[in-house]
Amino acid sequence: MSKTPADSSGISFTALYTGAVWHRYGLSDDALATRQGRWLYRALAPFEAVSKAAIGGNLQTFLLQRHLIIDQLIDQAVEQHGVTQVLEIACGMSPRGIRLRQRHPHLHMVEADLPEMAARKALRLMTAGRLGDHHQVTPIDILAEHGEHTLEAVLPRVFDNQKPVIVVTEGLTSYFSLDVISGFWRRLAAALAQRPGSVYLSESYYQPRHPALRSTLNALGHALGGITRSQVSFHFNSDIEAGKHFVSCGFAETVLHDPRDWYDTLPIPRSRGEPLIRVVEAR
Repeated sequence: MSKTPADSSGISFTALYTGAVWHRYGLSDDALATRQGRWLYRALAPFEAVSKAAIGGNLQTFLLQRHLIIDQLIDQAVEQHGVTQVLEIACGMSPRGIRLRQRHPHLHMVEADLPEMAARKALRLMTAGRLGDHHQVTPIDILAEHGEHTLEAVLPRVFDNQKPVIVVTEGLTSYFSLDVISGFWRRLAAALAQRPGSVYLSESYYQPRHPALRSTLNALGHALGGITRSQVSFHFNSDIEAGKHFVSCGFAETVLHDPRDWYDTLPIPRSRGEPLIRVVEAR
């Protein structure tokens, strides 16, 4: 796979740090804790402190906000609408599959990532006795247009295509330019349209209006882009802009969830001022 700005192979690095955050806050399983993730967590602690003081939030704030809101929306889809299939793309060391299967034992959970990370995740889950008929791990490459790792090949292989599915991409889309990730969104919208009642959950970061905060966020984006060999992008400036774009990609309806609307409902950290993140719910 070529190392271009549209190549997703470097992003797995950040999955280790994210996994360490979940573990630190009691959201993960010991089977998913990694030595590299713990090292990254300690190494980034000074930067996280400076970021929180400068912009009223840091990576951990955004990670916890998006993660717990997405979990809540999945629970609603399962409990209120009877959805029984979940695909988490770019699963990394996410503990979501374990937690969802604990809360909803009937759920068919499939975790997916690039082949190397998928194999790593599958081994850890297998060792912990978590894998089974209703909890699987499979390789996927969202940029592939041919072969067994394409979105279009994975969905019918792992799910009942007569039933709706929840597709989650958490911590993935900002690593691509809007043009590149929109190609995936269009293909996803077309695939989900064949499965009525399906829903797509993701997140989007907004550029802050204050120049100093904008500079800080751009610096963070450049740093992450260098680490992951990707083109980190903040795609939208408002809920209206984001909603219109998802409709243009083929989704019939899009709701942008502001973390502030969940402060009194979920145990999520609060940003100082307007949060820079939204959770996307597209149908």
